[in-house]
Amino acid sequence: MPKKEDLEMQMKKTMRRTINKTALRSMVAIAAVAILWCSLAAPAGAQEVKVGDLVITQAWTRATPGGAKISGGYLTIENRGSSPDRLIGGSADVAGKVEVHEMAMNNGVMTMRPLEKGLSIEPGKTLKLAPGGYHLMMFDLKSPLKQGEKLSVTLEFEKAGKVQVSLDVAGVGAQAPGADAGGHTDMKKMDMKKTPEHSGMKM
Repeated sequence: MPKKEDLEMQMKKTMRRTINKTALRSMVAIAAVAILWCSLAAPAGAQEVKVGDLVITQAWTRATPGGAKISGGYLTIENRGSSPDRLIGGSADVAGKVEVHEMAMNNGVMTMRPLEKGLSIEPGKTLKLAPGGYHLMMFDLKSPLKQGEKLSVTLEFEKAGKVQVSLDVAGVGAQAPGADAGGHTDMKKMDMKKTPEHSGMKM
């Protein structure tokens, strides 16, 4: 007949094995949930598009209110090559024309202007087009941009050539990809230099 001490030791070993198996199953379940959450929480515009030595990510735009005829486009461009390239323009089926623009503060007044020579992306550097700075300006929209949709835009680079990217449409006034809403630019303080097409714009 087994001794009492031996029985207690066997019981303890059995309990440890049971606890370890339960803990392992719990860890696997937690890891699975974490992976699923990360995939669901991945930021909009995370798609990576490559053309030449350039890598384009975080491409997005904003939904437009009814009647709006213009909208901005935003993205990040990384130059992994050894020579500079330049974003010189673009096009989109939904827009009459697409230009590269800059928004900046000038003596306390927000100004916007087209960049006739485009934007240079130096080797090893990253260029970010975002609200309040460099951006694409899409004119003469043929239809409203709706949140949750994707907008196809063709970008043109001086060396890398043309490439098509998909812009995720965020909420009206969003300040980041995937956002529902954000601060709105005070258009009363904006001086549109040499750009009559901007008159009456809503962003």
